[in-house]
Amino acid sequence: MVSIKTKWMYGSGGAVYAAKEAAYTMFVLLFYTQVLGLSGTLTGLVISVSLLFDAVSDPLVGAWSDRWRSRLGRRRPFMIASILPAGLGFIGLFTPPEVVSDSQYPLAAWLLFWSLWVRIAVTFFAIPHLAQSTDITQDYHERSKVIGARMAVMFFVSVILPAVALTTIFAERGGADGRFVSDRYFYYGVMSCVLVWLTGSVSSCLNAPIPAVSAHSHSMLKAFAKTFSNRNFRFLLGYDVFATVSYGVIVSLNMLAWIYFWEFSAFEISLILAGPSLVAIGAVMATLSAWLHRFEKPQILRFALGMMMVNGVWLYPPRLLGWWPENGEPLILWINLLFMFVFMYFFLLRAIMSQSIAADIADEHDYRTGHRQEGSFFAALNFSTKMASVLGPAYGGAVLDFIGLSREMPPGSVPEAVLNALAAWYMAGAGAPLVVAFLLTFGMLLTRTDITRMQGAVAQRSTSDNQSGP
Repeated sequence: MVSIKTKWMYGSGGAVYAAKEAAYTMFVLLFYTQVLGLSGTLTGLVISVSLLFDAVSDPLVGAWSDRWRSRLGRRRPFMIASILPAGLGFIGLFTPPEVVSDSQYPLAAWLLFWSLWVRIAVTFFAIPHLAQSTDITQDYHERSKVIGARMAVMFFVSVILPAVALTTIFAERGGADGRFVSDRYFYYGVMSCVLVWLTGSVSSCLNAPIPAVSAHSHSMLKAFAKTFSNRNFRFLLGYDVFATVSYGVIVSLNMLAWIYFWEFSAFEISLILAGPSLVAIGAVMATLSAWLHRFEKPQILRFALGMMMVNGVWLYPPRLLGWWPENGEPLILWINLLFMFVFMYFFLLRAIMSQSIAADIADEHDYRTGHRQEGSFFAALNFSTKMASVLGPAYGGAVLDFIGLSREMPPGSVPEAVLNALAAWYMAGAGAPLVVAFLLTFGMLLTRTDITRMQGAVAQRSTSDNQSGP
C-alpha cells in the first residue's frame, strides 16, 4: 500500500505540466490574437510548430531517462534540472517587448521561441515524472491511485490557476476588462513561474524506489520505435490521438466561447473553471476505487468517452435553436456549470485510465521482451498526444479567421452569424474525433488477470536471474 504522503508528494509534480496546459488552453491564444493583434492563423501555426518540436523531444527524453544511472535513480536528475528553466519560460512567454509586439512576424518569432523553451523544459520534467509512477508501485489498483493523485493535482491546478488569475490579475479595474490589458499578463507569467518552482521542487524530493533494470542493447530511437510493436499500445495510441484532437479543439475555443458566445464576465468564467472542476476532482478520487473494482480499465475508458459524447450534444444545440434564455439570465450560468462538471468528471476519469493502461502495457512489454521501458511508453503516448494536439490550435486559429471574429469586436457586439458559426465549428471539431476514439478502445484487450499473471512471471524470472548470477 502506497502512503498518502508518497501519493501526494508524487502528485504535486502534476502542477508543472498543469501550469503549461493552463497557459496554452486559457490565455495564449487570447493574449496573442485578441490583445496583441497577432493573426489567428499565424498564432495557431506557431503553436502547432512548437508542438511538433515538443513532440520530438518526448521520445528522446523518455528513452534517455530509461537508460540513466545515478544515485538519484533514473528520473529525478531530469526533473531537478528542468525546474528553473521551466519556470522562467512562463515569464518570457507573457512578456513580449514593445519592439516585437507591434509587428506580426517578430511577435510570431517571440511566441515560437518561448513556446519551444516552455514545452521542452516541461517535457524534461513531465516524462520522467510520469515514468516514476511505475517505480513507486506495480500493484494493479495502487498504480491507478498514484497516477490519479498526479492527475487530480494537474486538473486542480489547471483550473484553479486561471480561475485565481481571472479574479485577481485580470479583474476589471477602472472600467477596463483586465483580460484585454497586455501588461497584466506579465504577472500571470510570474504566478506560473513561482508555482512551477515550488511544486516541482516538492515532487523532486520524493525518494522513489530505484528498481533494478537490465541493460538496453538498442539505441534510444530503436527502443522508442519498439514500443509500437505492442498491439494494445497501438490501439491506446490511436484512441488517444483522436481523443486529444477533440480536447485540443475544446481548449482552444473554450475561453473564446465563454467570452463571446455566452458573454460571461471574468468572475463568472472563474466560477465555471473552478467550481465544477473542484467538485469533479473530489468525486473522481472518491469513486475511483469503486470503478476499478467493478470494471476493467478499458471498460471504464469506453464509458467515460460515451458520457463525454452525450454531454456534448445538450448545451450548444438548444441555444442555436433559441431554446435557452438570453445571456445574463441565471440559468445560462447554471447549465454551463453542469456541463463543465460532467465534462471534467469523465475527462479526468478517462485520463487516469489512459495513463494506468500505459503502465500496464509497460509490464506486458517487460514480460515479452525482458526490458523495462516505462519512459519510452509514456513518451510515445505523449508524442502521439502532442502530434494530435497540433490540430487543436491550428483548427481554433483558422476558425477565428474564417468566421471573422476579430479584436475590434468586443463581447456583446459580435454579429449573431459569427457567434453561431463559432458554436457550430466548436461542436464539429470536438465531437467527430470522440466517436472515432470510442471505437478504437475496443481494441484494448488487457485485463487485471493478464497483468497479474505477467507480473508474477517477470518476478519469477528476475529471481531466477539473481540466483543464477555470479
